[in-house]
Order: sequence, then structure tokens, then C-alpha cells
Amino acid sequence: QVQLVESGGGLVQPGGSLRLSCLANGITFNFYHVGWYRQAPGNQRELVARTPRVGTPTYADSVKGRFTISRDNAKNMVSLQMNGLKPEDTAVYFCEADTGGRQEYWGQGTQVTVSS
Repeated sequence: QVQLVESGGGLVQPGGSLRLSCLANGITFNFYHVGWYRQAPGNQRELVARTPRVGTPTYADSVKGRFTISRDNAKNMVSLQMNGLKPEDTAVYFCEADTGGRQEYWGQGTQVTVSS
């Protein structure tokens, strides 16, 4: 059974930092592209950052220079380091893994709230 389990969300003040982690079970992790998406109330789910099997990560313009995605294939884990958080970063953050084809998996999401 495939599971993507996110952790690390919470409440943080503007300008603060959080680190999200996603542990993947049941897949050969290094075969997958992995990424982080987010969805705020009333908005569509959007890509935050994505790292391919091989190659350079990509980021949404709104988070460039503040967020860093990294993967550890030995641990089946992808992380998102978020610095300089803003209230507009408040959303549910989802981990995603796909092969670029038909196989795609999602985590259950973790809430990030940026507020003073």
C-alpha cells in the first residue's frame, strides 16, 4: 500500500520558518518525481516546488529565494524548508509523487498557518 505522510506543519509568525517532511512508503522512491503543492481556502491547489528524479528543482515564483525542496532517496523522504514565511503562505501543504505517467500519489496534507 502506497502512503505519503507529511509532517512539520503548524502556526508560525510572519518572517518565521518551518520545515515540512514527507515520508513515502510502498514505492521505489528514486523512480518518482516529487513535489509540494498547497491549497488555501477558496483557491485551487497550486505547485509550490518540485524536484524531478534527476535534475534541478523548480519553484513557484512566489516562493523563490525563500523555500528549498530537497529529497533523500535513501530515506524515501522529501522536505520543504520554508523561510521568510508570509501570511499568504497559509494553506494546506500536500506532498505528491508521480512517475510522469499514470502513477501519481498524494499525501493527506499538513496545515501551515502564518499569523501574528
